[in-house]
Amino acid sequence: MAGLDWIVLLLTLGFIVSFGIYRSRGSRTLNSFLKGGNTDNWMTVGLSVMATQASAITFLSATGQGYESGLGFAQFYFGMPLAIVLICAVFIPIYYKLNVFTAYEYLESRFDLKTRLFTAFLFLVSRAFAAGITIFAPAIVLSTLFEWPLYLTNIAIGLLVILYTVSGGSKAVIVTQRQQMMVIFFGMFLAFYLIIDSFPEEVGINEAIRLARLGDKLNIVNTEFNLNERYTLWSGLLGGFFLFLSYFGTDQSQVQRYITASNTDQSRIGLLFNALFKVPMQVFILLCGVMLFAFFQFEKVPAYFNAQQYERALQSNKGDSLNLLASELESLDTRKASLALSAAKGNNTREYQLILNSRNQKQVELRSLMSRALPEESIKDTDYVFLYYVLHYFPPGVVGLLLAVILSAAMSSTSGELNALASTAMVDFYRRLNYKKDLSPKQEVRASRLWTLFWGLLAIVFALSANLFENLIQLVNIIGSLFYGTILGIFVCGFFIRRIHAKHVLQSAILAEAGVIIAHTFTDLSFLWLNPIGCLLVVFIALFFSYLYKYDSPVKSKIS
Repeated sequence: MAGLDWIVLLLTLGFIVSFGIYRSRGSRTLNSFLKGGNTDNWMTVGLSVMATQASAITFLSATGQGYESGLGFAQFYFGMPLAIVLICAVFIPIYYKLNVFTAYEYLESRFDLKTRLFTAFLFLVSRAFAAGITIFAPAIVLSTLFEWPLYLTNIAIGLLVILYTVSGGSKAVIVTQRQQMMVIFFGMFLAFYLIIDSFPEEVGINEAIRLARLGDKLNIVNTEFNLNERYTLWSGLLGGFFLFLSYFGTDQSQVQRYITASNTDQSRIGLLFNALFKVPMQVFILLCGVMLFAFFQFEKVPAYFNAQQYERALQSNKGDSLNLLASELESLDTRKASLALSAAKGNNTREYQLILNSRNQKQVELRSLMSRALPEESIKDTDYVFLYYVLHYFPPGVVGLLLAVILSAAMSSTSGELNALASTAMVDFYRRLNYKKDLSPKQEVRASRLWTLFWGLLAIVFALSANLFENLIQLVNIIGSLFYGTILGIFVCGFFIRRIHAKHVLQSAILAEAGVIIAHTFTDLSFLWLNPIGCLLVVFIALFFSYLYKYDSPVKSKIS
């Protein structure tokens, strides 16, 4: 990496971290540390919510997803706008009426302490794993770039995020996320421009789109109703609706971002900002991956994008076979490149597609061989596609900026998650179960900082094991889907079904969570369907119990 890249990278990250620590200094109460004093406007809320989602996984993994599978992943987000509208109408007014620090405080008001603690525990488990993965994604960048040990890189990045999150709490997260989103937006538009600009002179957007269509990368909507198919219109609208209703409405990492607003109107507008822009933003990032696919039709493509893992495989007893497959891939790339320009203009498309299909088959064979060469490692290199392009084709200075984009996204997402984990542990467990004495404001802030440190260190531990899995963006969503349905079902019972009592909802939630885990373990069901399954199981089992063991009167919520 050139000296100019180092300057751009270090100045960008240094400014963001220093600015966050400076602007958030002096948090003396739990409200200022965990909720930023409730002073944020809708724009700050909107950018903060979006930044918490836009982790490094979004740019590394989603561009790789677009390169390999096209735009179909965008269907995952189709249910999000509908979910946000319902949250604005129902969830936000309740949270503001109760003046909660966490979403789970409502559950004690509606049900009992056990239900509150169980739901908060499910959140802590799922979000702690996710925080580890968001640390691991940028560690890929630095370890690949500088050939540093991956475990040391995970530790370094985790400690950097812990530094300003512990020092400034929610205010530090919000302040830094504004700056990080500016860097992210600018960097991604610049990346798209540079990818297009690097096409051969005779190739423009129309030609690139034609190549992408020949490669089956532009099928954004799949109307097939197949429960085993991961991304379809129906799984996105139905499964995605339940997932995002739980994510934005009950996941503390998101709830904490919008309850910092000065009032319900500012909170609602900030969330609706995400409903309007998130799907186009995700399509744009996937489109960057699709354009990378078009670009590599004219260039030599590595046999495997994860160079370090490929080198390890070459040292195994499968090395000679891998070299042979790599040579065959290189030959197919040469033939493909010779036909790509003609195919981009609508000629020789059949011959081009036959070569493309042959290359895809050889790529599958190579990955299968690598799995046998490295049986203890996950063989999936698409998370490295965008990084490979940045390092080999971007001009000096821009490389540093794009690396800053990736690391900024990682820090914004991870800091929001650590802040939410600390809030839940502090408010729902430590403060709520502290029977000995009331804590002073100073003691509460100190305890919150210690909880932030604890969850940051635990996230680093989880990050050290993340390389055991495949595509990172899918892994994050799978982990969430194992818990989100159950959590949402508990809130649905609380918000909408007055006859359900605390004992019923807790028993049904435990049974539903067991059912979701069994369904994921023993079936090929797409993870998106786990969200409505978990939610509906909680609701129907709780209703069954409520009719089986009738009470004399319906439950009256404390907020009704």
